[in-house]
Amino acid sequence: MSKILMKGNEAIAQAAINAGCMCYFGYPITPQNEIGEFMSSKMIEIGRTYISAESELAAINMLIGAGSTGTLAMTSSSSCAIALMQEAISSMATAEIPGVIISVMRAGPGLGDITPSQGDYFQSVKGGGNGDYRTIVLAPSTINEAVILTQKAFYLSMKYRNPAMLLADGILGQMMEPVEMPDGNAFAKVDTTDWALDGIGEGTKERCARSLMSLHMGDNILERLNHRIFKKYAQIEQNEVLYENYLCDDADIIITAFGTVARVAKSAVNTARQNGIKVGLFRPITLWPFPEKELYKVACRKKCVLDIELNMGQMIQDVKIALNGCAPVEFFGKTGGAIINSVEILNKITELAKEKEHGTSPTKSF
Repeated sequence: MSKILMKGNEAIAQAAINAGCMCYFGYPITPQNEIGEFMSSKMIEIGRTYISAESELAAINMLIGAGSTGTLAMTSSSSCAIALMQEAISSMATAEIPGVIISVMRAGPGLGDITPSQGDYFQSVKGGGNGDYRTIVLAPSTINEAVILTQKAFYLSMKYRNPAMLLADGILGQMMEPVEMPDGNAFAKVDTTDWALDGIGEGTKERCARSLMSLHMGDNILERLNHRIFKKYAQIEQNEVLYENYLCDDADIIITAFGTVARVAKSAVNTARQNGIKVGLFRPITLWPFPEKELYKVACRKKCVLDIELNMGQMIQDVKIALNGCAPVEFFGKTGGAIINSVEILNKITELAKEKEHGTSPTKSF
């Protein structure tokens, strides 16, 4: 398969088309506008549906409508606009309606800035909507991986009848890299005939009428539903965890990072290794389900775990929960759209290595 040079946002859009996305609904916001722009021409050219919605609320509710029919559909947005979609995402999870959401993060809180950030980890993983629900969240660190994970998001969303989110950031959306673009979806097609509101055979002996809804009242109906969908979430946690273990086996220090920060951290790891410091990188690819058991296995009893993020410390909570006190955890981050470079990470690794060697206590860094 030959490689082509593509911008991240456009590669994500093309990957969605190749995955079989039949409907795209969007509303413009930087730094993901190229996704909608790309879709506006390509989807129409191949006879599929593109709608420039009147708002983010309209876009996500259109996604609900398309997903309820078993149609592969997608929306894309960023940060403060994804915040407007949270009620609908909660409804999708409760009604068990699939749909893919691309979130290209910008700096916040509030309207913030168009510069890159990882400040939406809480928003995507913990969920800003109401009730007990989960969103499948995939976090690529390269454009090529974003292509693969976009296609996987469609598959997982349909397989588990649940919203799935690709969580990128402004760096990944705007940069260009050589990409291997699959012609079709690399993952198996999911059968929707048992639940989709496609109207086929409705009212016949073979098929009763169906409804998909998020309002469930009386006789403990909602409680039973919650227990059932959490059994589904347990299956996702069992079967769909993705992560990268890079030089962790003999490491004294483990770095945890996701997305584009992880690739910067990997460069620092390589340089630290050349300097004689045993350090490794553990990168969650699925932010939910979070690879708790896998992180515990590689990081427990290590001298230190250093969590690096472009925020004030969000994934670190899941890192600490996973480790359950079996290793000390430190944090190094930047916020407000500032970028961490490999030299800064290397300096922090070197500092920690010296402190652990002499038994002194490090300080939290921003």
